[in-house]
Amino acid sequence: MVRFALSMMVVSLLTIASLAQKSPPNVEITIPKSYKAPFIEGSGELQTLLNTAINDAVADAKNVKLEEVAATLFDLRDPAKFMMAEVRGGERIYPASVVKMFYMAALERQLEDGKIKMTPELQRGLRDMIVDSSNEATQYILDVLTGTSSGAELPKKEFDAWQYKRNRVNRWFAAMGYTNINVNQKTHCEDAYGIEQQSRNYKGENRNALTTNATARLLAEIVTGRMNTPSRTATMMDLLKRDPFIKTTDGDNQATGFTGKLLIDRKMTDVKLWSKAGWTSKSRHDAAYIETADGLKFVLVIFTENHATDKEIIPNIAGKILNRLRERRRN
Repeated sequence: MVRFALSMMVVSLLTIASLAQKSPPNVEITIPKSYKAPFIEGSGELQTLLNTAINDAVADAKNVKLEEVAATLFDLRDPAKFMMAEVRGGERIYPASVVKMFYMAALERQLEDGKIKMTPELQRGLRDMIVDSSNEATQYILDVLTGTSSGAELPKKEFDAWQYKRNRVNRWFAAMGYTNINVNQKTHCEDAYGIEQQSRNYKGENRNALTTNATARLLAEIVTGRMNTPSRTATMMDLLKRDPFIKTTDGDNQATGFTGKLLIDRKMTDVKLWSKAGWTSKSRHDAAYIETADGLKFVLVIFTENHATDKEIIPNIAGKILNRLRERRRN
C-alpha cells in the first residue's frame, strides 16, 4: 500500500508539472481597467514660452544648433489636464539611460499585478537601475520583465520567438497610446554582443528610441498617480527623488549635473526635484519634474545631441523656463 501511494503521488506530481508546462501563467503586461489616458492639450502661451527659452539658450551656447535640442514642457498644476508645449518633441532620439524610467514603470505594473514577485535581489536591481543608473542592473530588470536573456545568436525561428518576448514592454506602452518609441534593448557600458546585437540587426537598427513627448507623458503620469497605485507611485517617486545639494565630485551625477545644476547655481534649496538623466559620448538628456515653493509644478524633458560634455545647456534652458513660468503666473 505504501508503494502504491508513493507511485500515485509521483504520477500526480508529474501530471501537475505537465499541466503547468502546457498552461504557462499570463506574463503579458496589461493595462488595468481603471487606467485612463491623460487629457493633454497644447498651450499657445506655453509654446511661445518654450520656443523663446530654447532659442535664447541656443544663442547663449553659440556652438549648439536648434536641431540638436528637443524639449517638452508639461504644466501639471491641474492634474486632470496636462497643458503642454514641445520643440521637436516627436523626434525619435536614442535616450541613453532615460529609458530606465520606462522599465521601472513596467516592473511596478507587473509587481502590482502579481506577475512578478519582489525579492531582495530584484529590489536591489530596481534601486541601482534608477538611483545609480546601473547598466548591469538594467540588463537584469529587462530579463525579468521579458523572460529573455543575453547569449548566443539564434536561428530565425527561435530568434523570432525571443524577439517577441523582448517586445513585451513595447506592447504595453503601445496599448496605452504611446507612439514613436522603442523600449526593448538593454543598456550597455560598451556594446551589445550575440543575440543582443542580432536584435539590433547588426547595424544599430532597433536601438532604443524615445521622444521627449513620450518621456514627459510618462513622468507626468507617474507624478499624478495614473501609472499605478498610490503606494507604487510613491515607490517610483522615491527612486526618482534627487537632492542637488548632496556633496559629490561627479559632474555627471543625476542630482547635480543636469537640471539640478540650476538649483545649485541659484541656491534654490526650497525647490523639489525628481528626475532621470541619461548620457553617452554623444548625448546628454534629462527628464525632470519640479515643484517650487510658490506653487509651480511642471515636467521638463530636454534631450541634446552632440554636446555630451556641455553641462550648461540643460540647466540654462530649465532656468529660462522657470523664469518665464513665474512671470506668466504673476501676469
